[in-house]
Order: sequence, then structure tokens, then C-alpha cells
Amino acid sequence: MGNYSFPKTSRLLRPADYSGVFDDVQIRVPHRNFLILASPNQLGRPRLGLIFSKRNLRHAVQRNRVKRVVRETFRHRTDLGSLDIVVLGRQNLASQDNQALHRALNDLWRKLARKSPGNDTGSNRSG
Repeated sequence: MGNYSFPKTSRLLRPADYSGVFDDVQIRVPHRNFLILASPNQLGRPRLGLIFSKRNLRHAVQRNRVKRVVRETFRHRTDLGSLDIVVLGRQNLASQDNQALHRALNDLWRKLARKSPGNDTGSNRSG
């Protein structure tokens, strides 16, 4: 079984990290329930930041559940390259069950990997 922890090296920690993505968005992957913004980094690994507001997910238990699913699907991806990624939640997320969230996020990660600079997965799709 693999190590599926979420270490600090895989997270956007400081406000400056988030600002770096917002100020230099190079990849944008929209969805009805999520918006993924990304920009390349020089670290050789992807980092993830999460933004889920009380306005879209009223209760802490809802926000925590969605964040847990996002982190879980992110950890299983190995094709995201060197990107700083911010996932923003949109409305109606609370009504989605975990299975629907997994499907949507896996599709979004796939699209992000295809759009990622230096990634050749778009021309060599096998499934």
C-alpha cells in the first residue's frame, strides 16, 4: 500500500503562495462545482491549495468532507507536473455525494494534466 499522506511540501501554505497562483494564472479548469487555477512552479512537484467558503458550504462538516475528497484525489495523481494549484469551491457542492465528487475531480485532474506545460498526455491518450 502506498503512502497517501499530505505533507507540507504538497501544500500551498502562505498567502504569498496563493497570490502567486492568482496573479499568474496560466491554466484554468472550470466545472459546475469547482474552479481549478494553476501556475507552474520551480519545485519539481505539484502543490495544492484549497478555498471553500461558508457561503457555498454552510457547515464545517461539509467543507471538511469536500476538502478531504479533493486531497484524496490529488494524492493519487502522479501526472500533474510542477504546478501550484488552487481549487475553489462553487455553489451546490453540499448536495454532491462523495462518489460524484470523486468522478468530477478525477475528470478535472485529467484535464489539468492535459493542459499542463510540458505534458504530452493530450496527444497520447489511452483510456
